[in-house]
Amino acid sequence: MATRNGGKKRSKFIFVVGGVMSGVGKGITVSSIGKLLQSRGLRVTALKIDPYINVDAGTMNPTEHGEVFVLADGYETDQDMGNYERFMGLRLDRGNYMTTGLVYKSVIDRERNLEYGGQCVQVVPHIPREVISRIKAASKKADADVTIVEIGGTVGEYENILFLEAIRMMKIEHPEDVLTAIVSYVPTPSKVGEMKTKPTQHAVRTLNGTGVQPDIIIARADRPLDEKRKEKVATFCNVRREDVVSAPDIDSIYEVPINFEMDKLSDLIIKKLGLRGKARKITDWEKLVTRAKNAKKPVRIAVVGKYFNSGDFVLSDVYISVLEAIKHASYANGLKPEIVWLDSEQYEKNPAKVSELEKFDGVLIPGGFGSRGIEGKISAIRFCRESRIPYFGLCYGMQLLVIEYARNVLDLRGANTAEIDPKSDHLVIDIMPEQKEKLRKKDYGGSMRLGSYVADLMPKTIAAEAYGAKEISERHRHRYEVNPEYASRLREGGLVFSATSPDGILMEIAELPKSKHPFFLGTQFHPEFQSSLGVPHPLFLAFIKAAAKRAE
Repeated sequence: MATRNGGKKRSKFIFVVGGVMSGVGKGITVSSIGKLLQSRGLRVTALKIDPYINVDAGTMNPTEHGEVFVLADGYETDQDMGNYERFMGLRLDRGNYMTTGLVYKSVIDRERNLEYGGQCVQVVPHIPREVISRIKAASKKADADVTIVEIGGTVGEYENILFLEAIRMMKIEHPEDVLTAIVSYVPTPSKVGEMKTKPTQHAVRTLNGTGVQPDIIIARADRPLDEKRKEKVATFCNVRREDVVSAPDIDSIYEVPINFEMDKLSDLIIKKLGLRGKARKITDWEKLVTRAKNAKKPVRIAVVGKYFNSGDFVLSDVYISVLEAIKHASYANGLKPEIVWLDSEQYEKNPAKVSELEKFDGVLIPGGFGSRGIEGKISAIRFCRESRIPYFGLCYGMQLLVIEYARNVLDLRGANTAEIDPKSDHLVIDIMPEQKEKLRKKDYGGSMRLGSYVADLMPKTIAAEAYGAKEISERHRHRYEVNPEYASRLREGGLVFSATSPDGILMEIAELPKSKHPFFLGTQFHPEFQSSLGVPHPLFLAFIKAAAKRAE
């Protein structure tokens, strides 16, 4: 537990910042530190700070920012929140996420309500104080021994300097209770042939310029740091050699906590923060990682999306929770997932290309918005249905399943969604009634059907068999639903709605019976948000089992 003074609990705070470049694993570092501290018997929570003017992540472009992760309370956040939940088994809420936009909005709202009592409200100190207030509130709500806070971006960026100021202020206020770690990239240029520490030295000096000295340096690199490089980083960054933790590239993010313990990271943190933790033990996690590493038999899964391409590169972070959920279910079945990303627009440009899906054991279509690439996805769904390839559709992937079935089985020509063609003769997917007024008023931000909702399962269906329950609770993010006016017609045509809202109005899962197809199922919700390495999601498990049978 955390140190207590006079019987009063003293919470500890770890700030994780980035150096040199983004995308080197601050979120996984936070998740891994949290996992390690939990293994030492400590109560942990985590926060993410995004330096964007957006009030939440819901309006951010996925090809620029990555996946929007939805919390149980409906808040739209950065994908790192998903990593926190998956690693640490936490259920976080909106108090664990903030953006620059949200912080400024909160301060301005308070000023308009005269809550500052006539003070001149300034960027400093009022913005950092608001940040600190939110961090402490989240820590208190979780009754956390340790609160880990990730600050997005890298040191030296103008837009996150106010969050670094919050660290400085908290360190002055609680010098023994605040620790800062910088995750910095240490490159080995191919033409140089030597690992270079200078970029990290500059990053630490930049952090020093804000009044913050890192206590620990997490050195990200393509290989482990040797002793000479550790000594060099320590010497020029004003830390001890043992405060430099090597974080080399590895095959699986789930190995990171184990790698950190090679440099005794949890011991280091506990000592620096004056904590009292149990003996080091991450046996259960190690068993899960070993199971994943020992999986050899392949299962080939195609993910047909439209947000993968980012210039000349593939941005898999757009669907990170989906990809991780596939891995969780595969490892649990003793399988090694081979995930291939396919662009649905290619099936519109070259319809014959859809036949490439024949070589896969399963096909998944994740969520999305808009018309681009949609006809290609519908072609892929039809091919999977007619070729009896296991198909799993998530959110938009379910809606398109319904459209495909209406068009090609029920012969409802032109069947579509109001999102694409509101004048269609057969709007089998329509906007939810309560959403129409929101769109008319251009109330877009944070106004979808968001967060956890309960649904009832129909007995003797694939979904009910997978869950082993009568009622479920899953997270949503959508404005459109199966049109209730077409539900009976679709049922009569052979489509099964195996989960509905308790009032029976909203169709939550659509599937074909096993007698017609080995696995043809779609969910209006996002099951990927509730999957983890230790507890794979039931529907992903069922999908992978069906894919494994096809592989045989």
